[in-house]
Amino acid sequence: MDPRLFLADLEAKPESLRRLAATLADGDAWHGLPDRVERVLLLGMGSSRYAADMAALRLRAVGVDAVAEYASAATGCPPGPRTVVVAISATGTSQETLDAAGRYQGAGPLVALTNMPDSPLANLADLVVPMHAGVEAGGVACRTFQHTLVLLLDLVARLTAQKDVAGLARRDVVDLARRAADATEDLLTRRDEWLPTAAALLDGPHGIYTLAPVERLSSAMQSALMVREGPRRPADGCETGDWSHVDVYLTKTLDYRALLFPGSRYDAPALDWLRQREATVLAVGAEVAGAAAAIRYRGDDEPGVRLLTETLVAELVAARWWVGS
Repeated sequence: MDPRLFLADLEAKPESLRRLAATLADGDAWHGLPDRVERVLLLGMGSSRYAADMAALRLRAVGVDAVAEYASAATGCPPGPRTVVVAISATGTSQETLDAAGRYQGAGPLVALTNMPDSPLANLADLVVPMHAGVEAGGVACRTFQHTLVLLLDLVARLTAQKDVAGLARRDVVDLARRAADATEDLLTRRDEWLPTAAALLDGPHGIYTLAPVERLSSAMQSALMVREGPRRPADGCETGDWSHVDVYLTKTLDYRALLFPGSRYDAPALDWLRQREATVLAVGAEVAGAAAAIRYRGDDEPGVRLLTETLVAELVAARWWVGS
Protein backbone atom coordinates (compact mmCIF):
# COMPACT_ATOMS: atom_id res chain seq x y z
CA MET A 1 0.00 0.00 0.00
CA ASP A 2 1.32 3.40 -1.03
CA PRO A 3 -0.35 6.75 -0.23
CA ARG A 4 0.93 8.55 -3.33
CA LEU A 5 -0.17 5.76 -5.61
CA PHE A 6 -3.53 5.76 -3.81
CA LEU A 7 -3.85 9.45 -4.66
CA ALA A 8 -3.03 8.69 -8.28
CA ASP A 9 -5.74 6.01 -8.26
CA LEU A 10 -8.23 8.62 -7.06
CA GLU A 11 -7.16 11.10 -9.71
CA ALA A 12 -7.82 8.46 -12.38
CA LYS A 13 -11.44 7.98 -11.28
CA PRO A 14 -13.18 10.25 -13.84
CA GLU A 15 -11.54 8.74 -16.91
CA SER A 16 -11.96 5.21 -15.56
CA LEU A 17 -15.65 5.81 -14.93
CA ARG A 18 -16.14 7.23 -18.42
CA ARG A 19 -14.56 4.11 -19.90
CA LEU A 20 -16.93 1.96 -17.87
CA ALA A 21 -19.90 4.00 -19.12
CA ALA A 22 -18.74 3.48 -22.71
CA THR A 23 -18.41 -0.26 -22.10
CA LEU A 24 -21.94 -0.47 -20.68
CA ALA A 25 -23.29 1.54 -23.61
CA ASP A 26 -21.72 -0.94 -26.03
CA GLY A 27 -23.12 -4.15 -24.56
CA ASP A 28 -24.79 -6.10 -21.76
CA ALA A 29 -22.35 -6.68 -18.89
CA TRP A 30 -24.74 -9.26 -17.43
CA HIS A 31 -25.32 -11.20 -20.64
CA GLY A 32 -25.90 -14.83 -19.80
CA LEU A 33 -28.22 -14.35 -16.82
CA PRO A 34 -31.51 -16.28 -17.00
CA ASP A 35 -34.47 -14.48 -18.52
CA ARG A 36 -36.35 -14.77 -15.24
CA VAL A 37 -34.75 -14.58 -11.81
CA GLU A 38 -36.60 -15.48 -8.63
CA ARG A 39 -33.95 -14.59 -6.08
CA VAL A 40 -30.65 -12.72 -6.01
CA LEU A 41 -28.00 -13.43 -3.39
CA LEU A 42 -25.12 -10.95 -3.21
CA LEU A 43 -21.98 -12.08 -1.39
CA GLY A 44 -18.96 -10.05 -0.37
CA MET A 45 -16.78 -8.63 2.36
CA GLY A 46 -15.78 -5.05 3.17
CA SER A 47 -16.39 -2.59 0.32
CA SER A 48 -18.00 -5.34 -1.76
CA ARG A 49 -20.63 -5.95 0.89
CA TYR A 50 -21.31 -2.24 1.33
CA ALA A 51 -22.13 -2.02 -2.38
CA ALA A 52 -24.14 -5.24 -2.23
CA ASP A 53 -26.35 -3.88 0.56
CA MET A 54 -27.23 -0.89 -1.65
CA ALA A 55 -28.18 -3.15 -4.56
CA ALA A 56 -30.22 -5.57 -2.47
CA LEU A 57 -32.24 -2.71 -0.99
CA ARG A 58 -32.98 -1.34 -4.46
CA LEU A 59 -33.95 -4.75 -5.79
CA ARG A 60 -36.37 -5.40 -2.94
CA ALA A 61 -37.94 -2.00 -3.56
CA VAL A 62 -38.98 -3.13 -7.05
CA GLY A 63 -40.22 -6.53 -5.91
CA VAL A 64 -37.15 -8.70 -6.48
CA ASP A 65 -36.33 -11.16 -3.69
CA ALA A 66 -32.78 -10.06 -2.92
CA VAL A 67 -30.40 -10.20 0.01
CA ALA A 68 -26.80 -9.16 0.64
CA GLU A 69 -24.88 -11.41 2.99
CA TYR A 70 -21.44 -11.51 4.56
CA ALA A 71 -19.52 -14.07 2.57
CA SER A 72 -18.17 -15.27 5.92
CA ALA A 73 -21.62 -16.35 7.18
CA ALA A 74 -21.78 -20.00 8.18
CA THR A 75 -25.36 -20.25 6.92
CA GLY A 76 -27.33 -18.30 4.34
CA CYS A 77 -29.85 -18.55 1.55
CA PRO A 78 -30.22 -22.12 0.28
CA PRO A 79 -28.93 -22.76 -3.22
CA GLY A 80 -31.40 -23.28 -6.03
CA PRO A 81 -31.64 -23.27 -9.83
CA ARG A 82 -33.59 -19.99 -9.86
CA THR A 83 -31.30 -18.21 -7.38
CA VAL A 84 -28.62 -16.04 -8.97
CA VAL A 85 -25.57 -15.76 -6.72
CA VAL A 86 -23.36 -12.73 -7.32
CA ALA A 87 -20.01 -13.11 -5.57
CA ILE A 88 -18.16 -9.79 -5.39
CA SER A 89 -14.42 -9.39 -4.92
CA ALA A 90 -12.21 -6.82 -6.61
CA THR A 91 -9.15 -9.07 -6.50
CA GLY A 92 -11.07 -12.30 -6.89
CA THR A 93 -9.02 -13.76 -4.06
CA SER A 94 -10.99 -12.93 -0.89
CA GLN A 95 -10.97 -16.22 0.96
CA GLU A 96 -14.39 -15.78 2.55
CA THR A 97 -15.96 -15.01 -0.83
CA LEU A 98 -14.21 -17.96 -2.47
CA ASP A 99 -15.46 -20.28 0.27
CA ALA A 100 -19.03 -18.97 -0.03
CA ALA A 101 -19.03 -19.15 -3.83
CA GLY A 102 -17.79 -22.74 -3.64
CA ARG A 103 -20.88 -23.72 -1.66
CA TYR A 104 -23.13 -22.48 -4.46
CA GLN A 105 -21.12 -23.81 -7.40
CA GLY A 106 -23.25 -26.04 -9.65
CA ALA A 107 -26.54 -25.26 -7.88
CA GLY A 108 -27.62 -22.33 -10.05
CA PRO A 109 -26.17 -19.34 -11.89
CA LEU A 110 -23.00 -18.19 -10.11
CA VAL A 111 -21.66 -14.79 -11.16
CA ALA A 112 -18.24 -13.36 -10.28
CA LEU A 113 -18.16 -9.57 -10.17
CA THR A 114 -14.42 -8.91 -10.08
CA ASN A 115 -11.68 -6.70 -11.40
CA MET A 116 -9.56 -9.76 -12.18
CA PRO A 117 -11.25 -11.92 -14.84
CA ASP A 118 -8.56 -14.61 -14.51
CA SER A 119 -8.79 -14.84 -10.70
CA PRO A 120 -9.72 -17.88 -8.60
CA LEU A 121 -13.22 -16.46 -8.10
CA ALA A 122 -13.70 -16.06 -11.84
CA ASN A 123 -12.62 -19.67 -12.34
CA LEU A 124 -15.45 -20.83 -10.05
CA ALA A 125 -18.17 -18.84 -11.79
CA ASP A 126 -20.57 -19.54 -14.63
CA LEU A 127 -20.48 -15.88 -15.64
CA VAL A 128 -17.76 -13.27 -15.07
CA VAL A 129 -18.63 -9.55 -14.97
CA PRO A 130 -15.41 -7.50 -15.11
CA MET A 131 -15.26 -4.26 -13.12
CA HIS A 132 -13.05 -2.55 -15.73
CA ALA A 133 -11.41 -0.43 -13.01
CA GLY A 134 -7.80 -0.95 -14.05
CA VAL A 135 -4.93 -1.62 -11.68
CA GLU A 136 -5.25 0.08 -8.28
CA ALA A 137 -1.54 0.60 -7.70
CA GLY A 138 -2.11 2.15 -4.28
CA GLY A 139 -3.45 -1.13 -2.94
CA VAL A 140 -6.80 0.32 -1.78
CA ALA A 141 -10.19 -0.49 -3.31
CA CYS A 142 -11.39 2.92 -4.49
CA ARG A 143 -12.11 2.80 -8.24
CA THR A 144 -13.27 -0.80 -7.89
CA PHE A 145 -15.79 0.29 -5.25
CA GLN A 146 -17.18 3.00 -7.52
CA HIS A 147 -17.34 0.59 -10.47
CA THR A 148 -19.02 -2.07 -8.33
CA LEU A 149 -21.79 0.39 -7.48
CA VAL A 150 -22.32 1.23 -11.16
CA LEU A 151 -22.39 -2.40 -12.26
CA LEU A 152 -24.81 -3.37 -9.50
CA LEU A 153 -27.06 -0.47 -10.50
CA ASP A 154 -26.92 -1.91 -14.01
CA LEU A 155 -27.98 -5.29 -12.62
CA VAL A 156 -30.87 -3.62 -10.78
CA ALA A 157 -31.96 -1.97 -14.02
CA ARG A 158 -31.76 -5.27 -15.90
CA LEU A 159 -33.87 -7.16 -13.37
CA THR A 160 -36.31 -4.27 -13.06
CA ALA A 161 -36.95 -4.51 -16.79
CA GLN A 162 -37.47 -8.29 -16.47
CA LYS A 163 -40.21 -7.71 -13.90
CA ASP A 164 -41.91 -5.10 -16.09
CA VAL A 165 -41.96 -2.51 -13.33
CA ALA A 166 -40.94 1.13 -13.47
CA GLY A 167 -37.40 1.72 -12.30
CA LEU A 168 -33.94 2.72 -13.38
CA ALA A 169 -33.44 2.05 -17.09
CA ARG A 170 -30.09 0.70 -18.28
CA ARG A 171 -29.47 3.76 -20.45
CA ASP A 172 -30.01 5.81 -17.28
CA VAL A 173 -27.14 3.93 -15.59
CA VAL A 174 -24.80 4.87 -18.43
CA ASP A 175 -25.85 8.52 -18.18
CA LEU A 176 -25.54 8.43 -14.40
CA ALA A 177 -22.00 7.04 -14.62
CA ARG A 178 -21.05 9.88 -16.95
CA ARG A 179 -22.56 12.50 -14.65
CA ALA A 180 -20.75 10.94 -11.69
CA ALA A 181 -17.49 11.16 -13.66
CA ASP A 182 -18.15 14.88 -14.16
CA ALA A 183 -18.93 15.30 -10.46
CA THR A 184 -15.80 13.39 -9.44
CA GLU A 185 -13.70 15.51 -11.78
CA ASP A 186 -15.23 18.67 -10.32
CA LEU A 187 -14.25 17.67 -6.77
CA LEU A 188 -10.75 16.75 -7.88
CA THR A 189 -10.23 19.93 -9.89
CA ARG A 190 -11.35 22.18 -7.02
CA ARG A 191 -9.78 20.23 -4.17
CA ASP A 192 -7.45 23.10 -3.22
CA GLU A 193 -10.57 25.11 -2.39
CA TRP A 194 -12.17 22.62 0.00
CA LEU A 195 -9.70 19.88 1.01
CA PRO A 196 -7.55 21.86 3.50
CA THR A 197 -10.68 22.96 5.37
CA ALA A 198 -12.18 19.47 5.31
CA ALA A 199 -8.99 17.84 6.58
CA ALA A 200 -8.67 20.42 9.37
CA LEU A 201 -12.30 20.12 10.51
CA LEU A 202 -12.17 16.33 10.66
CA ASP A 203 -8.75 16.19 12.31
CA GLY A 204 -9.76 15.52 15.90
CA PRO A 205 -8.27 13.39 18.67
CA HIS A 206 -11.03 10.76 18.58
CA GLY A 207 -11.38 9.94 14.90
CA ILE A 208 -14.27 10.69 12.56
CA TYR A 209 -17.85 9.47 12.36
CA THR A 210 -19.72 9.22 9.07
CA LEU A 211 -23.50 9.37 8.64
CA ALA A 212 -25.59 8.58 5.55
CA PRO A 213 -29.18 7.59 4.75
CA VAL A 214 -29.81 3.87 4.38
CA GLU A 215 -30.09 4.19 0.60
CA ARG A 216 -26.49 5.46 0.55
CA LEU A 217 -25.15 3.77 3.66
CA SER A 218 -22.33 2.45 1.49
CA SER A 219 -20.98 6.01 1.38
CA ALA A 220 -20.67 6.21 5.16
CA MET A 221 -19.18 2.75 5.53
CA GLN A 222 -16.69 3.14 2.69
CA SER A 223 -15.64 6.60 3.87
CA ALA A 224 -14.89 5.31 7.36
CA LEU A 225 -13.01 2.35 5.89
CA MET A 226 -10.80 4.67 3.83
CA VAL A 227 -9.74 6.53 6.98
CA ARG A 228 -8.99 3.27 8.80
CA GLU A 229 -7.23 1.60 5.87
CA GLY A 230 -5.02 4.47 4.71
CA PRO A 231 -3.89 6.75 7.54
CA ARG A 232 -5.00 4.12 10.12
CA ARG A 233 -7.13 6.48 12.15
CA PRO A 234 -10.28 5.60 14.11
CA ALA A 235 -13.43 5.97 12.01
CA ASP A 236 -16.92 4.51 12.11
CA GLY A 237 -19.93 4.68 9.78
CA CYS A 238 -23.59 4.74 10.74
CA GLU A 239 -27.03 5.02 9.11
CA THR A 240 -28.47 8.46 9.90
CA GLY A 241 -31.75 7.30 11.46
CA ASP A 242 -30.03 4.59 13.48
CA TRP A 243 -27.40 7.07 14.64
CA SER A 244 -29.79 8.52 17.23
CA HIS A 245 -30.12 5.04 18.74
CA VAL A 246 -26.56 3.73 18.65
CA ASP A 247 -23.92 6.45 18.16
CA VAL A 248 -25.36 9.60 19.73
CA TYR A 249 -23.91 8.66 23.11
CA LEU A 250 -20.36 9.34 21.98
CA THR A 251 -21.11 13.00 21.32
CA LYS A 252 -21.26 13.58 25.07
CA THR A 253 -17.74 12.36 25.83
CA LEU A 254 -15.68 12.79 22.65
CA ASP A 255 -14.45 15.62 20.50
CA TYR A 256 -16.96 14.40 17.93
CA ARG A 257 -16.14 15.06 14.24
CA ALA A 258 -19.01 14.10 11.92
CA LEU A 259 -18.90 13.72 8.15
CA LEU A 260 -22.53 13.97 7.12
CA PHE A 261 -23.95 12.83 3.80
CA PRO A 262 -27.37 14.53 3.88
CA GLY A 263 -30.56 13.18 2.39
CA SER A 264 -32.19 11.18 5.17
CA ARG A 265 -35.58 12.25 6.49
CA TYR A 266 -33.92 11.75 9.88
CA ASP A 267 -31.15 14.29 9.35
CA ALA A 268 -32.89 16.77 11.67
CA PRO A 269 -32.85 14.65 14.88
CA ALA A 270 -29.19 13.76 14.36
CA LEU A 271 -28.25 17.36 13.67
CA ASP A 272 -30.15 18.51 16.74
CA TRP A 273 -28.08 16.23 18.96
CA LEU A 274 -24.88 17.21 17.19
CA ARG A 275 -25.60 20.91 17.78
CA GLN A 276 -26.53 20.39 21.44
CA ARG A 277 -23.27 18.53 22.05
CA GLU A 278 -21.23 21.09 20.06
CA ALA A 279 -19.94 18.48 17.63
CA THR A 280 -18.11 19.50 14.48
CA VAL A 281 -20.14 18.69 11.35
CA LEU A 282 -18.87 18.71 7.77
CA ALA A 283 -21.67 18.27 5.23
CA VAL A 284 -21.11 16.87 1.74
CA GLY A 285 -23.46 17.58 -1.14
CA ALA A 286 -25.88 20.03 0.49
CA GLU A 287 -26.01 23.04 2.77
CA VAL A 288 -26.82 22.05 6.33
CA ALA A 289 -27.77 24.48 9.08
CA GLY A 290 -25.20 24.45 11.85
CA ALA A 291 -22.51 22.64 9.86
CA ALA A 292 -19.02 24.07 10.10
CA ALA A 293 -18.75 23.80 6.32
CA ALA A 294 -20.44 22.24 3.31
CA ILE A 295 -18.68 20.76 0.29
CA ARG A 296 -20.68 21.11 -2.91
CA TYR A 297 -19.97 19.66 -6.31
CA ARG A 298 -21.47 19.39 -9.75
CA GLY A 299 -24.70 17.36 -9.81
CA ASP A 300 -24.94 16.94 -6.04
CA ASP A 301 -28.70 17.54 -6.15
CA GLU A 302 -29.15 14.04 -7.62
CA PRO A 303 -29.08 11.08 -5.20
CA GLY A 304 -27.53 8.77 -7.79
CA VAL A 305 -24.65 11.14 -8.42
CA ARG A 306 -24.14 11.46 -4.68
CA LEU A 307 -24.04 7.68 -4.29
CA LEU A 308 -21.28 7.33 -6.87
CA THR A 309 -19.29 10.43 -5.96
CA GLU A 310 -19.42 11.50 -2.33
CA THR A 311 -16.93 9.00 -0.89
CA LEU A 312 -14.20 10.88 -2.76
CA VAL A 313 -14.25 13.52 -0.02
CA ALA A 314 -13.16 11.05 2.66
CA GLU A 315 -10.78 9.35 0.23
CA LEU A 316 -8.95 12.60 -0.47
CA VAL A 317 -8.88 13.52 3.22
CA ALA A 318 -7.50 10.06 3.98
CA ALA A 319 -4.87 10.42 1.25
CA ARG A 320 -3.81 13.82 2.62
CA TRP A 321 -3.44 12.47 6.15
CA TRP A 322 -1.74 9.30 4.93
CA VAL A 323 0.88 11.16 2.90
CA GLY A 324 1.58 13.39 5.89
CA SER A 325 1.80 10.58 8.46
